[in-house]
Amino acid sequence: MARRLRPVAPDFVRDAPVRLVFTAGAAAAPAVVYRALAEEVEAWPSWFGAVTLARPTGGGAGREVRLVGGVRFQETVVAAEPGLRYAYRVDETNAPGMTALLEEWQLAPAGAGTRIRWTFAADGPAPFRLALTAARPGLGRSFRSAVRALDARLAERRATER
Repeated sequence: MARRLRPVAPDFVRDAPVRLVFTAGAAAAPAVVYRALAEEVEAWPSWFGAVTLARPTGGGAGREVRLVGGVRFQETVVAAEPGLRYAYRVDETNAPGMTALLEEWQLAPAGAGTRIRWTFAADGPAPFRLALTAARPGLGRSFRSAVRALDARLAERRATER
């Protein structure tokens, strides 16, 4: 059963009771990584193993996302700054426990590539916060694996465009 979550603003990424922050590098430039995140939403399942479906809604103002295991999210994009930042909050989900969730992808030049910082900002009752904190290692592995797969996908694209 889908539940509405508390709508949060982009600054929730700094103020959330639980903030999990992960970083990784990609060889592609920030503009290319941003395009993969924000403009090629339907391709997420090809590089983010936890995602089984992703599609833009509302002309790109939102997203529908489904994860392995059947978790579903209806999201609103709250920040879209090409080459710099892409963030979305979850408005509705069937996942238990959470009362608010916002994810932010920050991009920064790193040599010829990109430093990617993913922040998972959430709120919920104490058992949810504890469980999410305990899930940190798994979320970190999932993020790093996704960035490696995205980087390989973007490198393959660069090779075919030459």
